[in-house]
Amino acid sequence: MKLDFNSMNKSQLRAYVISHPNEKAAFHIFVDRFTSEAPTETFDIPKSIAEVEEVDIVIRKKLEQFKEK
Repeated sequence: MKLDFNSMNKSQLRAYVISHPNEKAAFHIFVDRFTSEAPTETFDIPKSIAEVEEVDIVIRKKLEQFKEK
């Protein structure tokens, strides 16, 4: 019996890929699905210590927002 990876939700597909690491078809569908939903926004690499610190602050604020949910 062949599984239909396209009909699995994200959690099911992720669990399947983790428990079947050699299943290349499932892995490719997993990667395709998650990359197609990823934001396309890009950012320049920080060019100074001040910019690195700004990025650090933004990341910490974002993490705090996720903790509050």
